[in-house]
Amino acid sequence: MRKRLIVSAAAGALALLLTVPASAAQIGPGAAGIGDPYYPNAGNGGYDVSHYDIRLKYQPATDELEGTATILATATQDLSRFNLDFVLGVKEVLVNGRTAKFASTGESELEITPARPLTKGSPVTVVVRYADKPGEVERGGYSAWLRTPDGGVAANEPEGSAWWFPSNDHPTDKATYDVSVLVPDGTQAISNGLLTGQSSRAGWTRYNWRQTKPQATYLATLAIGRFDIRTDTTPGGLPVVTAYSKDLGDNDGAARASVERTGELVDWLSGYFGEYPFGSIGGYVPNVPTGYALETQTQIFYSPAQFSRGSNTSVVVHELAHQWYGDSVSVQRWSDIWLNEGFARYSQWLWSEHENEGTAQELADYVYSSYPADNAFWSVKPGDPGADHQFASAVYDRGAVAIQALRNTVGDEKFFQILKGWPAERKYGNATIQQFQAYAERISGKPLADLFNTWLFTASKPALSSAGVPAAAPAGVAALAPGGKGAPQEPKSWKKIQETNSLHEHAH
Repeated sequence: MRKRLIVSAAAGALALLLTVPASAAQIGPGAAGIGDPYYPNAGNGGYDVSHYDIRLKYQPATDELEGTATILATATQDLSRFNLDFVLGVKEVLVNGRTAKFASTGESELEITPARPLTKGSPVTVVVRYADKPGEVERGGYSAWLRTPDGGVAANEPEGSAWWFPSNDHPTDKATYDVSVLVPDGTQAISNGLLTGQSSRAGWTRYNWRQTKPQATYLATLAIGRFDIRTDTTPGGLPVVTAYSKDLGDNDGAARASVERTGELVDWLSGYFGEYPFGSIGGYVPNVPTGYALETQTQIFYSPAQFSRGSNTSVVVHELAHQWYGDSVSVQRWSDIWLNEGFARYSQWLWSEHENEGTAQELADYVYSSYPADNAFWSVKPGDPGADHQFASAVYDRGAVAIQALRNTVGDEKFFQILKGWPAERKYGNATIQQFQAYAERISGKPLADLFNTWLFTASKPALSSAGVPAAAPAGVAALAPGGKGAPQEPKSWKKIQETNSLHEHAH
């Protein structure tokens, strides 16, 4: 609907305006993107989602997915039209119980025109019925649906939900979830949170999963296949759900030896990051050909390749750390990715210290010494890497060196206070790097602008002063001798961390 109607005759215009309510002149469409500089079309404007109810039926043999998604939201402006992010074929859309017009536009937009305009502040119920073969749907040569020999998996970053449910696909619009999946008997369905019910009838089994804490869309996951599912609790009573494809081959033992330590490791990380923010934890290993792992909320996705060279507790620590740094406290915009990956990588360095395989300082020194000043590694700014380098190794490794520089600058007492206090203060919310810097300055009582600028926002290798420390960060990395003399030896944990790093590149 246009914001204003114009006619040539003044009298006609006056008569027309007198027949149109004043509020109607301000009603317009919601934006097709939420405004993220890296991904302009990600998310949508005009509404805020509170809950997704997703009911699916999936036939692994043919990759046929049928779904009904019910979305509860609130209009944040008067709306004549709004968008959802979705790529599958849509059969019907209802808005507040009335049939709505819809059209697929752009690469992944479902454009919906309700029968009646929506007013700011009003509750909105959207029902989308759809059916498609997600493994055959590509956008820009890319598909986020991973076909497996016995089913399919949705686990990807920064986007993936559009291949199995319509959503407002940006981390700033979190919601709770109910996911109910009907699959043939002998096949299992896994999603986030806890399994609240399971029933079988006429050759089909339905699995009901519930996530009661706020969750970003890219952290929602779905896995359908033949799994060995295990349930347990941590000593503190936290439910633990793990699952392994029944066809992992040579990787099966190493995968179980790693992921079955989830309960132990989440308790260990709680000592650094504070109380675990969710009601369950777990991980699953499907039979997929990819190499990455992903911090899908409470139910972590691991590729079998993560365990192709033996057990890998380091990657489990990395993905568990994300439950605090990335899942509970999520990025405000995708350029803030250091708040996710830098801290998850640093958790691996803390694990290395715990295992006596190299201190965080030794790892920081080794990273610094491993890349000459003219290496492209230093051209990536972890605090604003660009969409094309969002998951570059510098975001992880240089990002972790930045955290060690912060630790050296403020001292261990204040550093660990920051490490634990930040996810508590921002629990279930979103944040920017600038907000983290302000928080660290408040807790430490120190100005940190030079340190953050040096390590996160400068596209060059920080120089060493005569004392062997970065000139712009006097209490940063401290162990190197001037001129590169006395380069540190490779820490024992380095190969395993690099192994995680080399396999951790996300698919998109």
